[in-house]
Amino acid sequence: MMKSRLMSVNKFHPLKVVLIAFFYFSFFLSNAQERVINGTVTDAENGEPLIGVTVIVKDSDSNIGAITDIDGKFSLRVPADADKLLVSSVGFNSQEITIGNQTSFDVSLAADISELDEIVVVAYGEQKKSDVTGAISSTKSEDFNKGVVTNPGQLLQGKVAGVNVTNASGEPGASQNIIIRGVGSLRSGTTPLFVVDGFLLDNTSNGVANNPLNFLNPNDIASIEVLKDASAAALYGSRASNGVVVITTKKGKEGSSQISFSASTAWSSVANEMDVFSADEFRRQVVAIGGVLDDAGGNTDWQDVLTQTGKSQDYSLSLSGASDEFSYFASVGVQQQEGILNASELERYSGKLNMSQSAFDGRVNIDYNVTATRTENLRPAITSTIADMLNLNPTFGAGSESNPEFLPEGRINPLLRNNLYSDEAFNNRLIGRIAPSVEILDGLTYKLNLGIDYSITNRYVQNRSASLSEFSQQGSLNSITSENTNRLVENTLSYNFVNGKHSATLLAGHSYQQFFAFFKSTNQDGFDEGSPIDPLYSDHNSTDLFITTVNSTAERNELQSFFGRLDYSFDSKYLFTATMRADGSSKFGENNKYGYFPSFAAGWNITNEAFFASSVFNNLKLRASWGQTGNQEIPSKITELSFLVGKGANPPQSQLTYPLEDDQLTLDDYPIGIAFTRLPNEDLQWEVSNQTNIGLDFALLDYRLSGTVDFFYKVSDNVILEIPPADPITPTETFWTNIPGLEIENRGLEIALEYSSDPGSDLKWSVGGNLTRINNEVVNSPFSVLTTGSASGAGQTGATINGYINGEPIGAFYMRTFTGIGDDGLSQYADLNNDQELTDDDRSVVGSALPDLTYAFYANMGYKGFDFSVNFNGVSGNEIYNHNRMELFTRGSLSTSNNTTDFAVEFPDESNTNSNIISTRYIEDGSFLRLNNATLGYSITPAKLGLNSAAFTNFRFYVTGQNLFVITDYSGFDPEVNTGNSISGIQTFGIDRLTYPSARTFLIGFTANF
Repeated sequence: MMKSRLMSVNKFHPLKVVLIAFFYFSFFLSNAQERVINGTVTDAENGEPLIGVTVIVKDSDSNIGAITDIDGKFSLRVPADADKLLVSSVGFNSQEITIGNQTSFDVSLAADISELDEIVVVAYGEQKKSDVTGAISSTKSEDFNKGVVTNPGQLLQGKVAGVNVTNASGEPGASQNIIIRGVGSLRSGTTPLFVVDGFLLDNTSNGVANNPLNFLNPNDIASIEVLKDASAAALYGSRASNGVVVITTKKGKEGSSQISFSASTAWSSVANEMDVFSADEFRRQVVAIGGVLDDAGGNTDWQDVLTQTGKSQDYSLSLSGASDEFSYFASVGVQQQEGILNASELERYSGKLNMSQSAFDGRVNIDYNVTATRTENLRPAITSTIADMLNLNPTFGAGSESNPEFLPEGRINPLLRNNLYSDEAFNNRLIGRIAPSVEILDGLTYKLNLGIDYSITNRYVQNRSASLSEFSQQGSLNSITSENTNRLVENTLSYNFVNGKHSATLLAGHSYQQFFAFFKSTNQDGFDEGSPIDPLYSDHNSTDLFITTVNSTAERNELQSFFGRLDYSFDSKYLFTATMRADGSSKFGENNKYGYFPSFAAGWNITNEAFFASSVFNNLKLRASWGQTGNQEIPSKITELSFLVGKGANPPQSQLTYPLEDDQLTLDDYPIGIAFTRLPNEDLQWEVSNQTNIGLDFALLDYRLSGTVDFFYKVSDNVILEIPPADPITPTETFWTNIPGLEIENRGLEIALEYSSDPGSDLKWSVGGNLTRINNEVVNSPFSVLTTGSASGAGQTGATINGYINGEPIGAFYMRTFTGIGDDGLSQYADLNNDQELTDDDRSVVGSALPDLTYAFYANMGYKGFDFSVNFNGVSGNEIYNHNRMELFTRGSLSTSNNTTDFAVEFPDESNTNSNIISTRYIEDGSFLRLNNATLGYSITPAKLGLNSAAFTNFRFYVTGQNLFVITDYSGFDPEVNTGNSISGIQTFGIDRLTYPSARTFLIGFTANF
């Protein structure tokens, strides 16, 4: 029976055949209507694979999806009619991907700031952006300016509202003026405080002729925060009156270890040559004005001869990684940058190590930071070279660098000067910091911050000896050694408290910083004639004819501070911050050694209110603050007694020796005399900056449109200045004092906006910008004019160009008004007081060196591995005094066969003997709009090349153009200049004298992450 049953079941049956056929047909059809797709998901910031990302078919009822693995990879089977994928992960912006006919996808997710709430660095800690009450602007590494960059100021230029970064010149690594919310002091102490990884730097010169911040490798910097108002900066006290720039370098990130390598090569040339006469034009013009033509028969473009295509290379290698208890970041970098002037070069070799170690479940943490840098700087005789480029007779032959021609009239060929003259500086700098912290109780943490910054510079300025029929010199060497030490010890105790809707952070601390600077200069003259040995390696002993002289100075300053801060938040809606700092500085006298500086700030997160829940705003926060900061950036020892002791044949020592008896017939018989050079002032008080700020932060359209608006009012009083005494019998020529009533006011408006595309689209873009309007004014000044910038050479040495004048901006140009050329061929000026005479009383304010509007705007785009960015910046409302025109481009200079521009022949009736008096004739509009940089890049992931992701995670190639064009009416090399002479330490602005030209740069490079 069993056998027959089995046989009956297995018999052929039509229904069974139909069912089997239907099953196989359905299976085949379903497979024909599905397909397999795969891809890789990475972090848009660093290209690292993202684990655990959800990838689902959008609008599917079957919930088809997958999760990325440890390599960021996913694979899933989707229906043939599937239209889009939704890629999402906590902390990142979701993306919708159109499937189309693709089967492989590379997806990069950007961090979702609205979810993570960006963390910003504040004084002695970090805060969520939503909890910040002060005016703080943050710029991340991906937003930095691109190109050949040697210092952090260049990264920041045009990126932050209220911050005006001006390059002093186009020299590699040139110094910069970084002014936050206007100039607030009469003296040169207008530079902000720089804090690098918690270490407070000293702004004292370290002996190099360029920017002291060049020791930082820009590739190591992760972010730069600018603390602008008093509340944000007050905890740094006296060193924060000009604002604070907080620089945070990179650290290891959790996940797999990463190796990053970047390399770039760049070519730089003069961005804008001056339009001086060609040789043929020169011949015609000299004859036309009745000058004496010295025609050597040549045709030389001295701007071309004395400049070069500067080649630059930059290499950086870093290793980083992190685990639960340990993180590290180590890097080495090499940068070699040739300037656009011959014999101009900057080289930097840097090493960086950041480590963090935690123990006992994170209750003990230790941070280590070490930066070591060697900078080598070679400079030509810049002012002489620029003068020759613009003024040297173009009919003279140049020859070559190896065989320069001899110039007529005993003038030295600048090519020969480059062979004989050199200015070399070698700086070694080491910054080390260790910061252990212990969580004593839950929420109660003690932290120690120990650091040292040691810098030593050897600079050698030398002229090699030469004896030629056309040129002769004995040879000279100036050896300069500068040694700087900055020691820091800080102790802080913080307590975090949370109870329901209440949260608070208390911080108390003590800081001690000691600065020591030593300077020594040795001058030697008279080396062996024609010797092939450099003066540096020659015999330096004194002779009766050539005496070796040695000068040295040393300064030690101390700063001790006690500070505290309270941050309080209720229900994440109402925020309050209060700080207090007491600063004691050795620069002040015993009666006012300490200054006390409070600040208060409040914030209201309006979007967290219930009544605002249905608003179009994703974020709306109102901020207000008031605070005081002090300024101790004044010369050392000015409150202490100083006198000169000496006996000598030359002033001032000869003034200190005198005969007491008739038989004292020789100088050796005179007693040693003394003279007071500075009287003590124990009552000198701190300069104080009072600042009020009201700000609004907002975001809407799902955070795609965001921005800030800030109004600030800053008043500096108790201004310190060196002035002549009112009493004529005072034993010193000047003394230091606070000027009663004198104030410097800065009031302004800052606006920053950004709008970005839908993060789910393939084409991603963002546009944004910022602008700052500042009104600067000197108030209640008792002086008619305090000179800040004066002329040099041209028969006008020391004459006032600009200064501080009551009711006018700092750097106001104060001079005569040029009205034209008179019948006698001489310059005519306005008689402002109508006394029929031209005197100094006919001078007036004719403009300001400080712009009243600074602005910048940018655009970023990305599409399937391609990225493109452009950055513009500009200023308006300022003037420039073109000292070159006054000094070089005169009719008299042309008449004696020196080259000029057509400015010298602007007036046909002008006399060849007309004088070049300081006047509005040389004032020009300084407004400009610059295309700062533009970058086009392409990123390649392993999947695009069919490689295993273990080989590398991201490869990016890019090209960058830097300083591509400038729109301006200024006739000089560049409108962004500041090379005037400082008078008695008072900072000067807006004078262009023999400035190193700016460069236009093209760069190619790549970065690789492994």
